[in-house]
Amino acid sequence: MNLQTRSLGRSGLQITTVGFGSWAVGGGGWAFGWGPQDDADSIRAIVRAVDGGVNWIDTAAVYGLGHSEEVVGRALGGMPAADRPLVFTKCGLRWDPADQMAPPQQIAEPASVRRECEDSLRRLGVDRIDLYQIHWPDESGVPAEDSWGEMARLVDEGKVRAIGVSNYGVDLLERCEAVRHVDSVQPPFSLVSRASGVDVIPWAAAHGTGVIVYSPMGAGILTDSFSRERVAAMAEGDWRRHSESHTEPALTRNLALRDALRPIAARHGRTVSAVAVAWVLAWPGVSGAIVGARTPEQVDGWLPGGTLVLTPDDLAEIALAVERLGAGSEPVRPS
Repeated sequence: MNLQTRSLGRSGLQITTVGFGSWAVGGGGWAFGWGPQDDADSIRAIVRAVDGGVNWIDTAAVYGLGHSEEVVGRALGGMPAADRPLVFTKCGLRWDPADQMAPPQQIAEPASVRRECEDSLRRLGVDRIDLYQIHWPDESGVPAEDSWGEMARLVDEGKVRAIGVSNYGVDLLERCEAVRHVDSVQPPFSLVSRASGVDVIPWAAAHGTGVIVYSPMGAGILTDSFSRERVAAMAEGDWRRHSESHTEPALTRNLALRDALRPIAARHGRTVSAVAVAWVLAWPGVSGAIVGARTPEQVDGWLPGGTLVLTPDDLAEIALAVERLGAGSEPVRPS
């Protein structure tokens, strides 16, 4: 598939409009897992995405407590060097090996950032990380300036190519930007989670910072086959069983919004997943969307979203559906 590429801010990286998200690749057995996952399926899904033109993978140390990075590393190891995608990963969430179901701590002290970088390089089997991101703001008392200064040193030493943050608000972005340019920011963004469209995405556009949004399909809700029955059948360790968006009363509204996308998908000959992805890509300032998959077939469902361009009439129809249903919050269409 001939996917478009966009600049990731001023980083010099050119990324396809969709990237492979490997949160679920980490499997179950930790606080925010997606339940059991077959590693062979994960590798096949990664290969399908790359064969389809996707040129970047987003992972994190905490996904599966290191397991996702290991699986991504195995997938990369099976590809010719010239065909390997860019690799993005994250630090700043520290887990307790003795209690793997305990929520990870948000710690971004400089020594931890550096140690996590070395661990990620080893698990991924790469010499340099293309984009290294702080996963969540520090909650241990470390000033953002100290964490970001260490990230900058990793760039200067050649261990990482570009640096970014995830789940940061504008106040912290400003503090980091004063130390060194923020190459990218990764916020949650979808039709059912639109708050980043108010401030973070416009801030990034104004500062030359790339934006790679996560969960554009609402963690599975905005897909053709999602249902209440699927929620009920999820593994006990799947974090979505207890998520506000996947439980009532939000679940009914979100499924109704998904159904409102079906006529648009039919007009374009695409899936609902592709429409959901195309919607986030229509926002000015968004560089790319992180889209997860657990099987090659799921990749096939959303990959066309990277080339689908929604019309003004499509966007107006979606906005009316959002307003009518009261699904999610904040802006209802791109400016």
